[in-house]
Amino acid sequence: MTQAHKPPNYIAIFWWLLALTILEVGVIFMPLARLLVAILLVGLALSKASLVAMYFMHLKYEPMTLGLIAVTPLLLCGLLVIALLPDLSGPPHQAAGMPAPPAAPSSP
Repeated sequence: MTQAHKPPNYIAIFWWLLALTILEVGVIFMPLARLLVAILLVGLALSKASLVAMYFMHLKYEPMTLGLIAVTPLLLCGLLVIALLPDLSGPPHQAAGMPAPPAAPSSP
């Protein structure tokens, strides 16, 4: 027998999503390092995605195993990003697989 749950307040979720979106736009214009901006934007995007998944996809009211199934691709994506980070550690032309630019001629 399943228990009925109280329907979520979709308007409140909308306002939270709007506030997080405004924060995202504000973060872009802040004078911060690019890495910090990227980390903040990813964190805000993950929080918005979790709100949508919990309330609009009703994962909050499902068994934990279904939530773990939904989170697994996110974890695999994170592992893939970490595995590919060493490819970006070289110079930009090397990371893109392009040959190095020719050296500028020296003046006598």
